[in-house]
Amino acid sequence: MPQPNESPPRPPAPSAPARVLVVDDDPTVAEVVSGYLDRAGYAVDRAGDGPAALACAAAHWPDLVVLDLMLPGMDGLEVCRRIRSRGPVPVIMLTARGDEDDRILGLEVGADDYVTKPFSPRELVLRVESVLRRTRPATRPLRPLSAAGLTVDPAARRATKDGAELALTIREFDLLAFFLRNPGRAYSREDLMREVWGWDFGDLSTVTVHVRRLRGKVEDDPGRPRLIQTVWGVGYRFEEPTPEADSPVAQEP
Repeated sequence: MPQPNESPPRPPAPSAPARVLVVDDDPTVAEVVSGYLDRAGYAVDRAGDGPAALACAAAHWPDLVVLDLMLPGMDGLEVCRRIRSRGPVPVIMLTARGDEDDRILGLEVGADDYVTKPFSPRELVLRVESVLRRTRPATRPLRPLSAAGLTVDPAARRATKDGAELALTIREFDLLAFFLRNPGRAYSREDLMREVWGWDFGDLSTVTVHVRRLRGKVEDDPGRPRLIQTVWGVGYRFEEPTPEADSPVAQEP
């Protein structure tokens, strides 16, 4: 029972909405995107250029960044690099370019997704929801997964190789967890996009880029992958090397 001079206990505050930082130098695009995200229940911050985006992220660390590739002065790729250097955060790139190389470059620097202008604001909100959904704690405990010196803890969102922590993006982590959960089975890029990204559509080069980046972090020799193997004409398969495969081939006398 509270004492006379004490205030009664307050009910726990509701969980704060996810914070999204929208970075675009086009005020109309920024306003429309921010409006849709606000109506979807997100807390939205806006920035019109790279330095403003970095300052905003430092003041209020976002749960996700919607980032235009073409910004004045400091482009979106550099903004992505600098934000990521401060801490892990999912990034969705906006680009007006149709060149596949530019989209792949965005994925190479760690963007979790990209949307090409012109785009549907509703589709962008769905992409935001999809990315954030995979960063939230699971509603039921998920046991750690281990194979070939790799360990993935889905609850802690932590992955290690031979005890050393791996710096993985959101999608790289999810892709590795999926492979460890489903060893020995071949999956097409369409399968992986559906199972890991949660999409029934999209540019399949997204999967290709993420597999290549993941190999660079988990394989001893990414040029000759032994864990994430290419299944020609199908897609990819995770295989844990057998002791026989690690043994040197006996030479004939």
